[in-house]
Amino acid sequence: MSETLPDLPQVEAALLQAPDAARLFTPARSTHAPRFLLLYGSLRERSYSRLATEEAARVLRALGAETRMFNPSGLPLVDDAPADHPRVQDLHALTQWAEGMVWCSPERHGAMTGLMKTQIDWIPLSVGAVRPTQGKTLAVMQVSGGSQSFNAVNQMRVLGRWMRMLTIPNQSSVAKAYQEFDEAGRMKPSAYYDRIVDVMEELVKFTLLTRDVAPYLVDRYSERKESAQALTLRVDQARL
Repeated sequence: MSETLPDLPQVEAALLQAPDAARLFTPARSTHAPRFLLLYGSLRERSYSRLATEEAARVLRALGAETRMFNPSGLPLVDDAPADHPRVQDLHALTQWAEGMVWCSPERHGAMTGLMKTQIDWIPLSVGAVRPTQGKTLAVMQVSGGSQSFNAVNQMRVLGRWMRMLTIPNQSSVAKAYQEFDEAGRMKPSAYYDRIVDVMEELVKFTLLTRDVAPYLVDRYSERKESAQALTLRVDQARL
């Protein structure tokens, strides 16, 4: 029987860890450019979610980041192809490379697009013992054809939490997106554009702050307990 705490008889004391400042504020900091994967949710020739994502990528690079965008053309439906499909493997590799992500979807029928959800659904929750998204930062954006809405970004926040990502507080929602881009596909000066800059600044700051301690930030008592029980079971079986 594990040692228990007087006021917490349900808790295994040996596995309950007080926050360790030395691990949270480690002096050894990464110096490479933060790495971001950007996903967008439309394949239209003039895709406003893609154009908004390209603007976000430009801002990130201006802030010293490295960016890669995933073109979802040719990505199969989930369960309609094996996980070793080339486009799926491309997405998996980019997910593991990235330290943070930007998700930008149009709002269609009051929700994110099926294409956006397909990309997210293809991102595995685990690869062996590694969770590709856990502890990584996330910024969410959406574009709308009509008045401003937040349905898509709210849905993506739920997904980000499910993927155990650190979704930043700020977000972007561009209303009447067809009015916000010029013929060359560049976003016009506006409060909407300024908000994208705000979101990318915040994303870079949160990523620099958390990337070196992400494994510690998402380390959980329940999982330490489960791992300890699994180890005990394995050791006990070995003695039989």
